[in-house]
Amino acid sequence: MAEREPIASAPKDGSRVTVYWTDSDGVMNESLARWDAEDQAWWAYTDSKTQKKVEPASWRPENSDDENSDEAGDEE
Repeated sequence: MAEREPIASAPKDGSRVTVYWTDSDGVMNESLARWDAEDQAWWAYTDSKTQKKVEPASWRPENSDDENSDEAGDEE
């Protein structure tokens, strides 16, 4: 799994990325989210039909398939 990175380095091109944010109860959440340039805000999917404006602290890039390709053949 890729390491978390500061939210400032996340892509703001409208693509969906995994973000980490804290809710009003102090619980850390992991959600798919996208940057909305019009609102200048991050919107996270809280379920399949609902989005919520959030202030994420970090994000995680997607793993590339190449990162794990060496591990498959190590056990011989």
